[in-house]
Amino acid sequence: MSKVAVVTGASQGIGAATVAAYRKLGYRVVATSRSIEPSGDPGVLAVPGDIADPAVGARVIDAGRAEFGRVDTLVNNAGVFVAKPFTEYTGEDFDRVVGVNLRGFVAITQRAVAAMLEQGGGHVVTITTTLAERSTAGAPAALAPLTKGGLNSATKALAIEYAARGIRFNAVSPGVVKTGMHPPETYDALAGLHPIGRMGEIGDVTDAILYLENASFVTGEILHVDGGQSAGGR
Repeated sequence: MSKVAVVTGASQGIGAATVAAYRKLGYRVVATSRSIEPSGDPGVLAVPGDIADPAVGARVIDAGRAEFGRVDTLVNNAGVFVAKPFTEYTGEDFDRVVGVNLRGFVAITQRAVAAMLEQGGGHVVTITTTLAERSTAGAPAALAPLTKGGLNSATKALAIEYAARGIRFNAVSPGVVKTGMHPPETYDALAGLHPIGRMGEIGDVTDAILYLENASFVTGEILHVDGGQSAGGR
């Protein structure tokens, strides 16, 4: 039986590329986002929904198990980033960021882990950000480290909690990646934030996800894919 990966935030950018990457590995994939469209690939099940709604996470995992019979990997890619000075954050900003980045993570991961325990193992990969450890003065965004830093810590805690039960937990911590979030006219300035002198490419992140997928002796790892940002420098 083919393995099954669930990918959140799967309609574009890193999420869409992750779906394609797992298909190339022969996985069947459950792809979810608010705007996901049905796929013509019978190996991809599209499940629309807002991950901030706790009912959606359960529905996605249940749909994947009903369609494909199992869940082997969960990639928590969905995330919200709101950059503004701390005192300008609104209650709506807070609810939106926490709803997707934390509540959504908890709901779908709980359901996925329950399925993995029944199967005897699995893998959870969460996309965080280097901003959780190294902030940039010119780009205030305190809700990012508040939430994504928590996901880094939870990754380590869950890796220990489930190590003896066959479930690995890892995270990929990117720098600034070329996605639709950033207009091309900002690329030169954003490249300068990385000691290596360029922005990240989507493929850099999917390569890291697949490395962790195949690294059976790696758990509790926060894998930095950030052009050297986390090491220091610029």
